Amino acid sequence: MKEAVIYQKGELPQYVDFPEPIAESDDEILVTVKAVAIKHFDKGRAAGKHYSSDAPAASGRIIGGDGVCLLADGKRVYGMGVSGTLAEKATIYKSRIVKLPDGLDDASAAALPNAVIGAAMGLKFKADIQPGEVVLINGATGFTGRVAVQIAKHYGAKKTIVTGRNQTSLNELLLLGADELISIAQDDENFKAQLAAIHAVTPIDIIIDYLWGHTAEMILACVKGDGSFTNKIRYVSVGSMSGDMIQLSAANLRSVDLQLTGSGLGAWSKAQVGLLFSEILPEMFQLAATGKLKVETITVKLEDIAELWDLEVTNGQRLVVTI
Repeated sequence: MKEAVIYQKGELPQYVDFPEPIAESDDEILVTVKAVAIKHFDKGRAAGKHYSSDAPAASGRIIGGDGVCLLADGKRVYGMGVSGTLAEKATIYKSRIVKLPDGLDDASAAALPNAVIGAAMGLKFKADIQPGEVVLINGATGFTGRVAVQIAKHYGAKKTIVTGRNQTSLNELLLLGADELISIAQDDENFKAQLAAIHAVTPIDIIIDYLWGHTAEMILACVKGDGSFTNKIRYVSVGSMSGDMIQLSAANLRSVDLQLTGSGLGAWSKAQVGLLFSEILPEMFQLAATGKLKVETITVKLEDIAELWDLEVTNGQRLVVTI
């Protein structure tokens, strides 16, 4: 069996022969893998930089935590891996399988779940989004940010404000439902002035943050209160592309009705993860199959994994390995 294996943290994955995995419990099943998306999460774990990382075994570790698979009866599903999924065969959890609708291609189906997890779980369970609310998405020009814009609108957001560095990519977000664009390439004072002006007219209810770092500090400064009554703001940290640490003024916590939380592995309840597989992912797969949720992918072959692992994918696309 061929697969992509990491032998040491930080090394490039190797396309090698590896023993076929064996289902070891009643909740595991062996499947044929068709497509696997390469995400920042996968690269972070492989490099040992993600908080859930562990050291590869001496014999190596197969990369990939999920993917589009075929069951023994030919049924096409999305599944969460027990073994690594960047392989011809993998074991997945029976309890974490979602049947894929006709009309949705393998690459899109493989690319979508991580973005849905990174958007819907925060919007629905951490921010408790309600129809008519105003949502700010910090760092929206990446793949997950683009999906988040569309899901926020699907969940009823009245206005969606987006930030990003690439102006072309920002402009494209208008076609996906964004209402206001704020460039983080401008100087700090102009960034804060633009955001403060928007917040004064249409107070922000929810902030979904994929960047953290300095932009988070500026956003928090803009929503800080002045002693008058404020609306409740739910600030949800999902990623930290701009840095893992910020300076937070205590005045931010006292001057505004602010809920500061995170959305990621370990931050959800078992019930919420159950709903992800029983309700959220099936709904989002169906939206994508009918063209109501748009994603863009670049597909590559498993045998080229070492050469393409560090490929810089821009313009909100996702790299997907087909097998």
